[in-house]
Amino acid sequence: MILSNAGGQVLVAGSANVDYVVRAPHIPTPGETVLGGDLTIVPGGKGANQAVAAARSSGAATVMLAALGNDAAAETLERSLAGAGVLLHAVRSNSPTGAALITVSETGENAITVAPGANMALAPTDLPDLAGIAWLVLQLETPIDTVTAFAQAARTAGVKVLLNTAPARALPAELLAAVDVLVANEEELACVAGEDGSIADRLATIGTSIAIVTLGARGSCALANGVFHLQPAFGVRAIDTTAAGDTFCGALAGALGQGQLLPEAMRFASAAAALATTRAGAQSSIPVRDEVERLIAGGIVDPTASADLAAYCGVTVQPS
Repeated sequence: MILSNAGGQVLVAGSANVDYVVRAPHIPTPGETVLGGDLTIVPGGKGANQAVAAARSSGAATVMLAALGNDAAAETLERSLAGAGVLLHAVRSNSPTGAALITVSETGENAITVAPGANMALAPTDLPDLAGIAWLVLQLETPIDTVTAFAQAARTAGVKVLLNTAPARALPAELLAAVDVLVANEEELACVAGEDGSIADRLATIGTSIAIVTLGARGSCALANGVFHLQPAFGVRAIDTTAAGDTFCGALAGALGQGQLLPEAMRFASAAAALATTRAGAQSSIPVRDEVERLIAGGIVDPTASADLAAYCGVTVQPS
């Protein structure tokens, strides 16, 4: 289990988008037009969301590396990151700031289309000095060659790397070799590890020290150096799942960076992600640390949830 590198800063390197969100009765099927509600414009992007979650939910000292355009959308993101206490290291691009088109259904599920824009300008040479950085958090909304170069540079510098494999895609072997913690949802896990075998079997094929799959309302399952850890989801009334996965990743990195053991960090991240689903929006939905700690202290745990989660994942050993 990874326990080192506590006390340093969290650097999130990745995407920053402005989200254009419409709530609708359901997510349209191909060829279908659905009348929705009013358009909401909010700051988002997987990287920026994870940076806000690390800073706001865990209180970790957090730096964000992102490529932004010279436009009003960039100003929206700059204000949001600063408001969460994130120190922004911006790379300027002639391309427009990234954008995401999001439809949210009445049940809280979402469908997202991303226009990467300036995010694709982030280059391997843009990585800042890693002095004082304990954890580097990466996603896949920037060029894969850049993500790989960042991970390899961090590994060389002794910085721990957390990779969120979103959006779903196959990963080059040289990237996986530089990752300490991999976080994927069920669809993303299938892209990385295939669809054969149980979730537990697939986690075992990845090869990183820690591999975690998030399973929405079921919870999450981790394989850490041969030991499985199960974290059932907290029971909340979800209205919008946008940024729930990003909140999990950012809160997890922040908790690990502050020295929490993996089971504690997963519980903390799960609580933060659950709270994010109870509010609309991306960065605006991410809770503060006091809220997360209150949910952990008072959250009702279904006594059968761990057994159900173990059965779903194919875990036959007792969780620690």
